[in-house]
Amino acid sequence: MDLAFTPLQDELRSQARSFLEATPSPTWSQLADLGWTGASVAEEHGGAGLTFLEEAVLHEEAGRTLLHAPLWSTSCLIPFLDGADQGAVASGEASWTLALAPLVPDLDAATNVAVVGGDTIWELEGFEREVLATNDVSRPLGVVSGGEPGRALCSSEVLPALRSRSLTILALEAVGVGQRALELAVEYARTREQFGRIVGTYQAVSHPLASSYLELELARSLAWWAAWCVANDEPDAAVAAAAAKAEAAEAAVAACERAIQAHGGIGFTWEHVLHRLYKRALGIQSWEASSAQLRAEVASHLLDGGGA
Repeated sequence: MDLAFTPLQDELRSQARSFLEATPSPTWSQLADLGWTGASVAEEHGGAGLTFLEEAVLHEEAGRTLLHAPLWSTSCLIPFLDGADQGAVASGEASWTLALAPLVPDLDAATNVAVVGGDTIWELEGFEREVLATNDVSRPLGVVSGGEPGRALCSSEVLPALRSRSLTILALEAVGVGQRALELAVEYARTREQFGRIVGTYQAVSHPLASSYLELELARSLAWWAAWCVANDEPDAAVAAAAAKAEAAEAAVAACERAIQAHGGIGFTWEHVLHRLYKRALGIQSWEASSAQLRAEVASHLLDGGGA
C-alpha cells in the first residue's frame, strides 16, 4: 500500500477546497460540471474514470465545509447501478438515496429513492416524502411513505459492500469536520489575548488541541486505509470501515467540543460555525451504528481470527 497522496489527489484537494470556500452552497449541477458526481464512474458512461481514492478526497473536503448535497447517499449506491443510471448521476440529472432505515438521508435533494425488498434493491416509485427539521440543517433527514417497487437496480447481496462504502465516506467526512474545527481553534488560540497573554500559551488551551491533532491523524490514517480497502475490494474492507468510522467520529466530536471551549464565550453562540461542525460530527457518530457497536464488530473480527 502506497500511503503517499498522488499529484492528482493533491491537485483535486486544492481545487475542491478553493471551490467550496468560494461556493459554500453549490448545486448538484455545479458538482456535476466539476466531475464530482461521476468521479468514479467509467469514462464510457460519462464519468471521470477515477478510483474511490480520488473520490475520497472530495468526501473529506465535503465534510470540512459541511456540503449540503446528496453526495454521500449517491456515492454509496453508484457503483451498484447500471451504466445508464451511472451516466445520469455523472451528468447531474439524477441523485440517489437508499431507504434502509425509518430516517432517510438527503431526502430533500435526492431525485431517486432505492429500497430493499427480498433479494433485490428496487427503485421506489409513487412515494411521498416528508423532510424533517434536524439539528444539522446541512444534512436533512426525512421519511418516505407509500410507493411501490419499480425497476430492479441490483441484488441485495451488495449491501455489505455498500455499508463499507457508506461508513468509509462518513469517516472521511468526520476527519474533514474535525480538521476544520481544529484549524479554527488553533487560529483563535494563536491570536486571542487574555490577561496580557496569547491564550494558546496556556496549557489548559493548548494541550487539549494537541490531543485532538493526534486523534485526528490516527483517524485520518484509518479512514484512508478503509478507502484503500474499498477501492481495491479488499476482504478487510468491512472491518477497516468499522474501525475508521468509530475512531473518526469520536475524534471529530472531541475536536469540536475542545474547539468550542477554546473559543470561550463566542464558541457557545449559535451563529458560530463551530456549532454546525459539532452537529455534523454528532450526526455522523450516531448514524447507522455507534462507535461502541463498531468496535465490537472489530473485536469480533479479531477474536474470530479474521486478522491481526
